[in-house]
Amino acid sequence: MWQELIVALIVAGAAVHFSTKYLPMAWRRRIVYTLGKRGFNEMKLAKFFKTNGGGGCGSGCSSCGPSTTASSCDSKSATPKQRVIKLHVQR
Repeated sequence: MWQELIVALIVAGAAVHFSTKYLPMAWRRRIVYTLGKRGFNEMKLAKFFKTNGGGGCGSGCSSCGPSTTASSCDSKSATPKQRVIKLHVQR
């Protein structure tokens, strides 16, 4: 009985960790929105799921910090970060 309860808690914790780190941003925003409509605090959920409420460090703004808001970022001067994956083909 106790072993099954402990395993269930470990699996639930792993699922929460997976959902906060590896789910796509759109899914995480949808989870925050849905739980926010159910009465949970959206700001805490957005911080927990690392969605930043649409602005902030993930929006392409050059300055990140707690005082940065979406309105303070100029979309013309901000350049989104691009990742390049270099492939080395060996023949």
